[in-house]
Amino acid sequence: MSARPPKAPPIPPFPGLEVREDSIAFDGRFPVQRVRFTHARFDGTPSRELTWELWRRGGAVALLPYDPWTDRLCLIEQFRLPAHAAGFPPVMTECVAGLLEPGESPEDCARRETQEEAGLDVDRLERIGHFMLMQGGSDENIHLYCGRARLPQHAPRTHGLQAEGEDIRPLYLSAPAAFARLDEGGIQNATAALCLFWLRTHRARLRKDWT
Repeated sequence: MSARPPKAPPIPPFPGLEVREDSIAFDGRFPVQRVRFTHARFDGTPSRELTWELWRRGGAVALLPYDPWTDRLCLIEQFRLPAHAAGFPPVMTECVAGLLEPGESPEDCARRETQEEAGLDVDRLERIGHFMLMQGGSDENIHLYCGRARLPQHAPRTHGLQAEGEDIRPLYLSAPAAFARLDEGGIQNATAALCLFWLRTHRARLRKDWT
């Protein structure tokens, strides 16, 4: 029998949860588990047997770079095939983001991804929160941060790691312009929208504390 992929450990126990099958349906970069189970309903009775495919992507990090001296921020744009398949514009406006490497802290990952995808150095971090992204089908969870960075006058034309085939376009916006784009429906990436909503609430405090 082949070893179980490290990214797809067995489902842990939980009160009222009975796992009847836990197998590997696909063993690729991101494994897929096939799980048959029942769980305790809110009235205490067991649920009917359910079969779910669980896509194992693991932990991720996203960061919104913010320059409090000029009241500007950095988003990125890149081609996303799943967005196109879902009927969205394939070039999405996002925050810098990436998956956690084994043993890497979320803070270190946030700094690394910001340098790789936007060419920016972050010297202060503020945690926004830790959230599930697709709780109906994947274990992917994301740590969100806002980071202090000095933005140069002009954004580089493109960035990203050539070894990973990345073609990323940094986008510098004033905070008011970014909020206007958010309100007009121009930000269709949930992570970026959540970070911008957070910044709108905390912007005045950051401009005071970070300058």
